Amino acid sequence: MSTDVTLGRTSGRVGRADPAFPVLHGRPDLGWVNDPNGLAHVDGVWHVFFQHNPAAPVHGDIHWGHASSADLLTWRAEPVALRPTPGGPDAVGCWTGCVVLDGPDRVPTAVYTGVGADGPEHAVTLVATSGDGLRTWTQEPAAVAVPDPQEGVREVRDPFVFTHDGHRWAVQGAGHPQGRGRLLLWRCDDLRAWEPAGELLTSDDPVAARWAPANTWECPNLIPFGDRWLLVVSLWHWRDGSHALDGVSWLLGDLEPSGGGLRFVPTDGGELDGGATFYAPQLLATDDGRVLVWGWSREDERDPADVAAAGWSGVLTFPRQLRPTADGLAVDPAPELVGLRREEVAGATRTERSFEVAADGPVELLLDGSDGPRAVVTAGHDGPVRILVDGSLVEVFEAGRATTLRAYPTPGAQWHVRGDARCYRLGEPAR
Repeated sequence: MSTDVTLGRTSGRVGRADPAFPVLHGRPDLGWVNDPNGLAHVDGVWHVFFQHNPAAPVHGDIHWGHASSADLLTWRAEPVALRPTPGGPDAVGCWTGCVVLDGPDRVPTAVYTGVGADGPEHAVTLVATSGDGLRTWTQEPAAVAVPDPQEGVREVRDPFVFTHDGHRWAVQGAGHPQGRGRLLLWRCDDLRAWEPAGELLTSDDPVAARWAPANTWECPNLIPFGDRWLLVVSLWHWRDGSHALDGVSWLLGDLEPSGGGLRFVPTDGGELDGGATFYAPQLLATDDGRVLVWGWSREDERDPADVAAAGWSGVLTFPRQLRPTADGLAVDPAPELVGLRREEVAGATRTERSFEVAADGPVELLLDGSDGPRAVVTAGHDGPVRILVDGSLVEVFEAGRATTLRAYPTPGAQWHVRGDARCYRLGEPAR
């Protein structure tokens, strides 16, 4: 992130002083980060919002953080966009949502989940608007959508707005710890007057049941993709008395009229990322026909004491590009990311915090540990591979597949590359 921000106090290593901190990924130096929200490209500037606790590296008191970029390479810290309103319907947190450019004046409007004192079981949908290029926001106090109680649904959240056949709709994730995932549909031509339109999809659909089994579907995204529609859902399970975040699935299918609403009919599906800590992505369909995606990578594999000492938790991935294929879809690094390459570096040992490994065949990446070097990833058996390393975040792209991994370097630790590969130091372009 180009502009440093101080968001809280902590002990021990702080932010960028931690060798595991990903310096090129545009996250604040301190605090908690989870789901990407409100992706937008406005007047040549990319905007990425995200769930954020500025005060501590734990999930709580969730705000919307904000970073912007002119080139998808160099990120600027923007003011916090949304804050919990004391006593309001978002008093506990401003949870996941999207940004819509509303009306003929294309007013930036955040549509988000508000969690109040009654907890997430009673979450509502709220809106906020910006009149200064998405830098500052006015949060409106009235809920625009309040789900009716229904059997088999305990929580509803994460609105995502899309347009179909000249009308605007919104989809929300829903489910129950002892139930099955489902998506609720709303009509919202007027963003301040939502009308319930039934269910878009449930886990009773056999294709969805095969590819996206979950007790609750979170963070649904639905966009046109080639000549089909692409649905992405994150898989929430209730297990052993607690919740588990179990990956992200994509479904390809068609939208069909159903009564006064729509239904999504999937025909194929798959896994969006092969890593265990990748979750809650958001898609952005750009004006030039691309589909970009950012996801959240958690600190599940780091000792909680180290997280507390470092003062930060969670990071968004680099932007990725999705493209249709005969087998469904492929995931590649956004082409702009080659602009992070500074110079090619020689040798099999890497001490840089941020680097790329590119190979046309098998390659292995290892990191020093207490018992010597341990393998982080082996790849390249299916053709060319790119491995992007930034602190503890390792993003692997091979044969149209993405895998997000975590490995935590300590001070003085070294990475080792085995195989015939080219390595590049990564850094922001000179300005």
